[in-house]
This record gives sequence, C-alpha cells and structure tokens, in this order.
Amino acid sequence: MNDYDVRRDVSDKYSLRGRVFHKIRDDILNGKYKENEELKEVSIGEELGVSRTPVREALRQLELEGLVQIIPNRGAFVTGIQANDVHDIYMIRARLEGLCARWACEKITKEQLDDMEENVYLSEFHVKKENIEQMADLDNQFHEILYASCDSKMLEHLLIDYHQYVFRIRKRTLATIERAKASTAEHRGIMEAIKAKDPDRAEKCASEHMHNAYENMVRNGLYNLYKN
Repeated sequence: MNDYDVRRDVSDKYSLRGRVFHKIRDDILNGKYKENEELKEVSIGEELGVSRTPVREALRQLELEGLVQIIPNRGAFVTGIQANDVHDIYMIRARLEGLCARWACEKITKEQLDDMEENVYLSEFHVKKENIEQMADLDNQFHEILYASCDSKMLEHLLIDYHQYVFRIRKRTLATIERAKASTAEHRGIMEAIKAKDPDRAEKCASEHMHNAYENMVRNGLYNLYKN
C-alpha cells in the first residue's frame, strides 16, 4: 500500500486504519497526550486491540498533518497545535467558512435550513438561561449543519478537520457568557443571510465570526492548546 492509499484509507472512519487514526488524533487534540510525549506503538495497539501496523500507519499520517514528529531510532512524539498554528487555522477557516456560507445560499436544503434555525433558537434559549455547558455542543452542531449545507464534500471535509483541530480552545472560549452571547448572535447573522440568499453578506458574516473567535482567544490568552 502506497502513501496515497494510506491517506485515503485513514480518511475513512469505518476502516481499521481510519478508526485508529481518528482515535489517536482525537486523543492528541483532546489533551490525552501532551506536547513532546512519546506515542508508543505497542501500548497504543494494546489499548485499541490492534496490531502495531495500523498504529504505525496512523502515526505516519499524523506526521503529515503536523501533529506528530517521527524521529528515526527514537520514536513518535506529539507535536500538537501551537499558537502560530491556531492563528493560521483561524485565518484559513475565515476564508473557507466564508466560501461555505456563500455556497450554502444556493445549495442549502429546506431541512438543513430548518435545522440551522432550530439550532440558533436553542442556542439563544440556553444563553439566556446561562446554560454554558450546552453551548459547545450547539456550536459544533451549527458548524456541522453549515458545512453540510455547502454541498461540497471536499470543502466539508477540510472544514471538519480544522474545526476539530481547535476543539479544546473552542470549549474554553464558549465557557464565558460574553463570548457565548456574541457567538450565538453571529450564528444568527450567518443563518439569516443564508436564508435571505445573500451570498455577500453570508460570506462576510461567516468570515467575521472566525476573526472574532480568534481575537477573543488572544484577548483571553486561550491560544495555547496545551495550557492547563
């Protein structure tokens, strides 16, 4: 199997390689493994009930994504997401989510728009009640609906990956009522622009949403994924 076949296989969450890859990546992004920690093939294989081969292939793919560094004769070590990576991710997301919202104006289905409206209403309800613990899940759901509504599997796949890369930071930023309120209002702006089939406004709202999220991180010193 060549590198292309491995990359294609790990993108499939239902293949063995895909399950191993996504589990290790999720554990890195969720903070189970710390920066510079060694990822031992045997230990991970035993934990997941698989041989070393799919673990080794997953680590190779994670190295391509910049989350792992493989040092010959030493092993694989967590690189993770650093502050400059977070900046780059959000600037890229600002462009891609703007494009996604623009395309959604033409391609969103009635069911997706209904789901998006319901998500915004629920978010507004929980913000008023200050049920902050609900906001991270609702935020995820909103972006999942948005990504699917552009009707582009390539763009959706990219956005899902970038969204997951900063999962830990997003949970922290939404833990403040001020940002939760602002984020919910920004989601409503995106939804209303898409509903009005106004691609310029939808793109602008979605892009500004990412810039605002990043600026909030910087103000609150939340840009380091490995900060305790």
